[in-house]
Amino acid sequence: MASHFTTLNNGQTIPAIGLGTWQSKPNEVARAVEHALKAGYRHIDCAWAYGNEKEVGEGLRASGVPREEVFITSKLWGTYHRRVEECLDQTLSNLGTTYLDLYLVHWPIAMNPNGNHPVMPMRPNGNRDIDESRDLIDTWKGMEAMVKKGKVKAIGASNFSQTVLERILPTAEIIPAVNQLEIHLYNPQLELLEYLKSKKIVPQAYSPLGSTNSPLLTDESATEIAKKYGLKSTSDVLLGYLLAKDIIVLPKSVTPSRIESNLTGALEAYSVLTPEDIKILDGVAAGGKQKRFIMPPWGIDLGFDNWPVPTK
Repeated sequence: MASHFTTLNNGQTIPAIGLGTWQSKPNEVARAVEHALKAGYRHIDCAWAYGNEKEVGEGLRASGVPREEVFITSKLWGTYHRRVEECLDQTLSNLGTTYLDLYLVHWPIAMNPNGNHPVMPMRPNGNRDIDESRDLIDTWKGMEAMVKKGKVKAIGASNFSQTVLERILPTAEIIPAVNQLEIHLYNPQLELLEYLKSKKIVPQAYSPLGSTNSPLLTDESATEIAKKYGLKSTSDVLLGYLLAKDIIVLPKSVTPSRIESNLTGALEAYSVLTPEDIKILDGVAAGGKQKRFIMPPWGIDLGFDNWPVPTK
């Protein structure tokens, strides 16, 4: 079974359901990727910072699916904002490919490349060690250069608020193709989605089912809708809801049965949900359930709603 597709602002098509690989252990992720591709997935979402791209590459090769049939995304990490190509080359080498379909700026924050840790340099107060002299505009120019070199087909943002996007858009030669965000039933980011639509930037949802032991999976509104249509699980509704809003979903799993059901269930729910169902689901967070699960201690204001006030 193939998932349906979305078209990016550069004309490229992208499968609307992808396999997330964050927090997938190296000894598990190769099998997960192999199984996902054999089950019909054609979109794998990776990142340098996940530390498992070599094993993702093993799974890609073991699947037997030709490279050109798989949409592969990765992300530039904060300690490499001044060395975009170096980070990308490590990713390409680890994945065993000569190009990416999509390359994202993982967070709009440069971190000290010479700090006390290569991945997560920290300040004494517990906040991330930010490279405040690095302008995001220059990082974006470095991303654009990778398109011009043919190493990536498209570039995009991840965890960019409207405020942050407005810093790069006036000088951008290439408009971000996507913005990957924490989007789910309890964090729908409705205003930001409208803004992205106006700029022809496609939203992607990481953690679309929430976190481990997520309260989303027992949400009353989503569960009632699942029962109404005889769907197998509430997670089908959670994913189908986002697909119906033209959001690319990236559910993560290393369990074969769950990998399969995330794909088939999402498409089944997408096919039956009505505008009335979407309206009900859009109102759940505003009804007192608004919740983010991913809020790293950056120590600066990223411009998002429902994010704690940073402490310096």
